[in-house]
Amino acid sequence: MNLSGGQKQRVSLARAVYRKSDVYLLDDPLSAVDAHVGQHIFDQVIGPRGLLKDKTRVLVTHGISFLSKADLVLVMEEGHISEMGSYLELMDRKGAFAKFIHTFNGNQRRECVTPRDRSKESYT
Repeated sequence: MNLSGGQKQRVSLARAVYRKSDVYLLDDPLSAVDAHVGQHIFDQVIGPRGLLKDKTRVLVTHGISFLSKADLVLVMEEGHISEMGSYLELMDRKGAFAKFIHTFNGNQRRECVTPRDRSKESYT
């Protein structure tokens, strides 16, 4: 049987959940699924209201949209922890994490602007 990368990740996550462990180490489990499916899996399984809500979950991710729902965020730079705290604490410190989030959000907004919107901007 041939499974796609996203299907393999979903099967692996399901197998982990069925083990009923106290601690789950999840290494980028949403990287091979689209944003909608990833959000659904996070909400229903990994997140604060998901199946694993009463378990210890260590989530390694590049998915910025999930960080605000984490109890603790660790920022790694060159193999070392450079910042640690809740999402809000890190944003309040205005360090490298906050700058990265602001840059990312600014780039996201620019990518959402259509060429038609850009032509309007040039006239205003």
